[in-house]
Amino acid sequence: MIDKKIIEACIKNDRRAQEKLYEWCYVKLMPMCARYHKNDEDARNVLNIGFVKICKNIDKVGEAPFEAWVRRIIKNTIIDEFRKTKNYTQLVDVKDTDRELEVKATNVENSVWSKLETDLLMGMLKRLPDVSRKVFNLFVIDGYSHKEIGSMLDMSDGTSKWHLSNARKLLREMVIKLQKAEDERVWMNG
Repeated sequence: MIDKKIIEACIKNDRRAQEKLYEWCYVKLMPMCARYHKNDEDARNVLNIGFVKICKNIDKVGEAPFEAWVRRIIKNTIIDEFRKTKNYTQLVDVKDTDRELEVKATNVENSVWSKLETDLLMGMLKRLPDVSRKVFNLFVIDGYSHKEIGSMLDMSDGTSKWHLSNARKLLREMVIKLQKAEDERVWMNG
């Protein structure tokens, strides 16, 4: 938890307090930014943009829990930056029906996911197409509905569902390849 004295000093534009706040934000918020970007440079860029917003509006935090407030600012910054780039115009060849998407979504083998290490999963997420990764993060990790995601990312609910299905399909393929590689390694060394 960040000390209230640091927040008060940041309101007065104290540079040392802002540096301490940045260090705290980096530790707390960089993992969130990294989930949405393929490389650390882009994740740090979004964190820095969000941090400037935090500093400019720190006097407005009021009685809200500070950590929740800064997380919301960072999440909104991630979404704003995505909207600016509008790089989600990837081709969608097959239009699945809502029912097909629901069936595909339930086929994820949760037992395999629970065995993966965090670093490995983060590496897999970074290999997903940008929009599919963002939709996956917003839906699976952050708990937004497809309607909310569609509104945030300026796309239809169906497009959001497709990107979630695509992310799950690609992750499933990565897990299968990983399992095959592990089986081969065990067989070769066995």
